[in-house]
Amino acid sequence: MSPFDPSIADAACSAPMQRTARADAEWPGIEPRRARAIALAVGACALVALCVTFGPALWSFFSNGEAVQTWIASQGPLAPLAMAGSICAQVVIAVLPGEPLELAAGYLFGFWGGTALCLIGELVGTLVVTALVKTFGMRAALLFFSREKIESVTWLRDSKRLEAVMFIVFLIPGTPKDVLTYAAGLTDCPTARIAAITTVARIPSVVTSTLAAGFAAQGNWTLTIAVVIATGVLVAVGAIAYRRLHANGNA
Repeated sequence: MSPFDPSIADAACSAPMQRTARADAEWPGIEPRRARAIALAVGACALVALCVTFGPALWSFFSNGEAVQTWIASQGPLAPLAMAGSICAQVVIAVLPGEPLELAAGYLFGFWGGTALCLIGELVGTLVVTALVKTFGMRAALLFFSREKIESVTWLRDSKRLEAVMFIVFLIPGTPKDVLTYAAGLTDCPTARIAAITTVARIPSVVTSTLAAGFAAQGNWTLTIAVVIATGVLVAVGAIAYRRLHANGNA
């Protein structure tokens, strides 16, 4: 027999292929929907671990506008990505404050750049939140809010004109947009529509923050104070309007 027998080589090569074929038959491919659910579950677990491990530090960082500005500015060319990513994280980890981030965006990137980065980050964050809630239901919302808090806005999903009401409550300054974002995911509204509606409705709230911070960065304190006062008035009016809308929804 020659040193190299083709029949032996063929047998050696075919054996692993046969084992692989049997393995494929025993372990069929995971359905795309189930794969997405697994990926979201892993992401949710990682999010919980992140909150438990770094919760206090994250709260301290996100609450400190100066610290946020310093860190974002230190990222160099990646600063816009860091800014949008931070805003996205704040939307997902809903207990973190968002106002310092919007102010930092306006101060560092100006009115137009800051507004664009805020809206991009909030859009992506809303898509993530909605995907989590539509996959895991109330369990996802309960990661950050009590059941009572979620049930206090169930009138949102029971509304006959859901999308119009959703737009209005997100448009009103001073409304609890963090819990509303999670509550919106519990409705029958498609994920893409929720993200589009809430992002557009957030524009006035974002604009007031980035405009004030942009004027402050330019040293124009007169306009800065004017915007802050106007924002305060809008928030007060919005709070009253939201309470009335809430009362009508529960009636």
